[in-house]
Amino acid sequence: MEDTKSFSELLNETNLTPRLFSAGERLDTIIVKITSDWVFLDLGAKSEGYLDKKELLDENGNLTVKEGDPITAYFLSSRHGEKLFTTKLLTSKSVDDFLFKAYETQIPVEATVEKEIKGGFSVRVNANVSGFCPYSQMDVRKIDDAASYIGKKFEFVVAEYSENGRNIILSRRPLLEKMEQEKVAVLKNSLQKGMTISGVVASVQKFGAFVDIGGIQALMPVSEMGWGKVDDPKVLYSPGDKVEAVIINLDWENNRITLSAKATLPNPWDGFVRKYNEGSLLKGKVSNLTNFGAFIVLEDGVEGLLHISKLARGKKIKHSGDVIKTGEEIEVKIEKIDRENRKISLDLAGNDKDTSAAGDEDDFRNYIAKSPNAMGTLGDMFKKAGKSGKKI
Repeated sequence: MEDTKSFSELLNETNLTPRLFSAGERLDTIIVKITSDWVFLDLGAKSEGYLDKKELLDENGNLTVKEGDPITAYFLSSRHGEKLFTTKLLTSKSVDDFLFKAYETQIPVEATVEKEIKGGFSVRVNANVSGFCPYSQMDVRKIDDAASYIGKKFEFVVAEYSENGRNIILSRRPLLEKMEQEKVAVLKNSLQKGMTISGVVASVQKFGAFVDIGGIQALMPVSEMGWGKVDDPKVLYSPGDKVEAVIINLDWENNRITLSAKATLPNPWDGFVRKYNEGSLLKGKVSNLTNFGAFIVLEDGVEGLLHISKLARGKKIKHSGDVIKTGEEIEVKIEKIDRENRKISLDLAGNDKDTSAAGDEDDFRNYIAKSPNAMGTLGDMFKKAGKSGKKI
């Protein structure tokens, strides 16, 4: 049987965070492996760095080190998670040369976000060199908390190098987009619609919450946070919260994943219809007003419709808002429960008269009076004939 990894195992693999280095940073470590072309260095966190074996050959071409020997090296660059080092002490000129080469080849460099400045961030490449990263290039999504980036090390590409290194523009965005594409490729094989997964809230907006599910973000719309109406998502969720949700939509073409926490909760309708029957009296709160009636919240996630004819009590009204207001608490009676379509029809408590017939009759009379094709009553016809001298 083919060995398949669970979603949680894939999630753990994508969340490995090896150490980050700045250009020119010194490393005292040991040699873990020597091949025909490269010498590999121990970096910890289950990762290795490498340097060119030619740097460690003497004038006769003999290797001057062996596996297990201590060594001092200086970080140069990173590509696809592989970190290149050198044993040559980096001067200011060699760092400039390295950055210019990184600009030409788009080799990532590691740097520390130093402070927020106008339009973005000042980023420290090494002790003598700083660059600028615009807000739009620091992340693939809108930055809500700029302070959370300060003091952290990230990989950047050199987007612009000019004025002999006095103008350096850095960007994380291409690297993050590529990482997302790689993680999407992995998750495509493990995620399925209807699957329950765990994630961490990355940010909360008015329309919903973005949830990190292994290096990529999925959206939980506000309508899927619970069965009841959610006015402010930030009351329910904060960045860093762990959540469980069901995948209700997978759109790999647009890299959109939609989640539902509501789907992990019992449907309140089932409990409601066990508790109440037709004729039951209860209090509810007006949630929405329309020209055909008012929707009344009976319990979280359960609404009923109070038809406008029930509100009119035999009078003619054009809108349910003429009688009641949103947020008002009223006592109602369950008139009908449609279990198949999960709909509830309501009446006002104590409203025992059938007001719909009177309302329908008024509508009919008004329609006849306004109809241009109506001939009027027989009396009206006699009156008109008398005034004109005509015979009927």
